[in-house]
Amino acid sequence: MDPTPTRTRDDAANDSSTPGGFRWLLVAGGLLLQFSIGAVYAWSVFGGALENAQSWELSKVRASMPFTVTIGMIFIGSYVGGRVQDARGPRVVALAGGVIYSIGILLAGLTNGADDYWLLILGYGVISGFGLGCAYIVPIAMLQKWFPDKTGLITGLAVGGFGFGAVLTSPVAQWLIDRDPEDPTSAFLPLGIAYLLMSLVGASIFRNPPADYVVPGAEKTAGGAAEKAGKDYTQGEALRTPQWYLLTAILTLSVSAGIALISQAKLSATDIAGVSVTGAATLVGVLAIFNGAGRIFWAGMSDRIGRMRTFAAILALQGICLILLPHAGSVLLFSVLAAIIYLCYGGTFGTMPATAGDFFGVRNAGAIYGLMLVGWSLGGIIGPLIASALIGEEKAYTVAYTTIGVIALVSVALTFVTKVPAGRHAEHD
Repeated sequence: MDPTPTRTRDDAANDSSTPGGFRWLLVAGGLLLQFSIGAVYAWSVFGGALENAQSWELSKVRASMPFTVTIGMIFIGSYVGGRVQDARGPRVVALAGGVIYSIGILLAGLTNGADDYWLLILGYGVISGFGLGCAYIVPIAMLQKWFPDKTGLITGLAVGGFGFGAVLTSPVAQWLIDRDPEDPTSAFLPLGIAYLLMSLVGASIFRNPPADYVVPGAEKTAGGAAEKAGKDYTQGEALRTPQWYLLTAILTLSVSAGIALISQAKLSATDIAGVSVTGAATLVGVLAIFNGAGRIFWAGMSDRIGRMRTFAAILALQGICLILLPHAGSVLLFSVLAAIIYLCYGGTFGTMPATAGDFFGVRNAGAIYGLMLVGWSLGGIIGPLIASALIGEEKAYTVAYTTIGVIALVSVALTFVTKVPAGRHAEHD
């Protein structure tokens, strides 16, 4: 925990830099950091360019591989970052993660063609993916400690910026690529600089609450918000429960479903609905709005209807929409179905941190949820690989999306057997 001066309740209530004002400033800083690293979801713009540029001419599978490696590395970064954060505080981890992520993007910008494919994988995939994981876990764990009274909503906001990252990046990246279509990776250089500045500014104010922190208004309630939770599990204790594995499985399967479309969004729009290349890039940016909004919407909804009911709805909607998507010949229908999938995909990340907090407590949230993000990495590998392999050069979208949709529908069964551990109060099961 970061060293902070001890304050009384009155001091905390009257000091605008602590609970009332400062904790919302931390939300803004977290959104800025997440916005910069969330630009990773604009990859389909680059993937399409790498397939078409004569200097690259990558196959669909090879063009999706840098994105797949990035998502695969997130788990390693989040695991390391979560453990360091619990021991050393959030600021140092977030700053380091933002710098590492930006360095990887800048290295990717130095590539000039297919001969530099290895550097693209190393920079954009391995290095930026590790930095992304380190940075991503920080505001999630930190803000749960500042907002124990609003866990669902605040974790949705904490990751909302990540979902919105591609909103601006997609059209900007397409504009940069269009300036030199034969060298699409040159767009990474200005983007990497912008990501570095945003992440440094956002992470510079991060810190954990003081030891005597009191939630504003909690003293007015019976016992306060902090007393409604039960046992705080350590990482080792969480791993000895079946609930940790069930939650990780739900995360993996939901991510696999949504990211299968995200990794192929631009080409799916052009091939299925006949959207132009420029229009598809714009659509990817618009869809990213739903990715971000879903994190906030579903997280807030889970506070009302329960976490597992929320995940059941998320998985069911993704499954149905994926099955229908290949038959959406009109731009409007394709856009609506894709928007619902993006909304649900984002909702997975908005809801799961609060769910993990309900199940295991927030004291060791960085380590426990950081390790749980192995589900993100697994899903990020499984979904795009299944999609790209089944779509293939024959553009078999019906086979690919129907297969993934059925898997999502079957996964709904997991939500009925996943219950809060006996050591925790079960308000949100």
